[in-house]
Amino acid sequence: MLSPVDETSANSPDLRPSGPVPHRRRPRYGGKYPRRYQDKYKELDPTRFPDIHRKVLDSGKTPAGTHRPIMVQEILSVLAPQPGDAAVDCTLGYGGHAEALLRCLSPSGRLIGLEQDPLELTRTEARLRKAGYGPDVFVARRTNFAGLAKTLGDLQLPAVDIVLADLGVSSMQLDNPIRGFSFKHEGPLDMRMNPVKGKPASAILESIAPAKLIQLFHEAADEPFAELLGNALAGHSFPTTIELASSIKELLSRRSAEEVDPSIRRVFQALRIAVNDEFSALDALLRQVPSCLRRGGRVAILSFHSGEDRRVKTAFATGFREGVYSQVSSEVIRPALEERRANPRAQSAKLRWAQKAKDPSSGDGTHLHSAV
Repeated sequence: MLSPVDETSANSPDLRPSGPVPHRRRPRYGGKYPRRYQDKYKELDPTRFPDIHRKVLDSGKTPAGTHRPIMVQEILSVLAPQPGDAAVDCTLGYGGHAEALLRCLSPSGRLIGLEQDPLELTRTEARLRKAGYGPDVFVARRTNFAGLAKTLGDLQLPAVDIVLADLGVSSMQLDNPIRGFSFKHEGPLDMRMNPVKGKPASAILESIAPAKLIQLFHEAADEPFAELLGNALAGHSFPTTIELASSIKELLSRRSAEEVDPSIRRVFQALRIAVNDEFSALDALLRQVPSCLRRGGRVAILSFHSGEDRRVKTAFATGFREGVYSQVSSEVIRPALEERRANPRAQSAKLRWAQKAKDPSSGDGTHLHSAV
């Protein structure tokens, strides 16, 4: 006897096609390069399509789903990693700086990678494992750099030889419209580094007072139209990146494009900083670094914003005066012209470094200019 399901099947006409199912190709983008992020499957798989990947690089762009590490050689020069050293990459991201450090630390060194974005952490850890770096030489932890001291404590590691922090947003985050970091593509106005923690930018804009938003635009973006934009945007709903960008354009409609586009970027930057509480996290990192470095150890911080750079410069200068650091870079190090041409996202990068005194009671009186 047939079950009820079987009886239904038996008494119903067979609607399946009698012949073979025709093959359907994946939708492909038109033109030389894709316009929508979700259509960029060739760029997202450089192992299958190396020619496409190389063409995008040669055009001065960053392929979708990847990140080009900035000032790698300059960072290696000031940190001087040696085989056997213990290092921390406080902003693991795509792992470009981490992989360069691991090559220098091998065979007996160790790298701890911190990353607050759970999506990128999983991918990068898998990528570095595939490159041959096992748990004995590479450890990944999901936290931002404010958790540096706690992470070392959890790993029973009193101090390390090297600390690196790249404060920039990764290309994977910027390029993916779902993350809401950029106004170039429409997506939810989110901007959270950890997409399951905290409030998105849209919620902050809806609840913030005009005076506080004006202050944010001044402090986090040096925005010349802070008063106008802060008063107009605070307390309003902007669910998507395009809606916010369009509103800013309308508010600044009497201004030239040369003024409007930078203002949009600065507003997005300020909101991202607020969403992720970036200044507080950086202040916490700068306080912790001296106790996390071994005597003679080095720290390098790559920043992309004047507010970040001021904090780094002040912390290093204070540490030098107090004898915590024996050497600090008195001048900021910038990317070479060739790198800026090849990677436009390196344009605003600023690198500063410091070396912990071997005798913590006093520095050696050396205040160095750029060493590279």
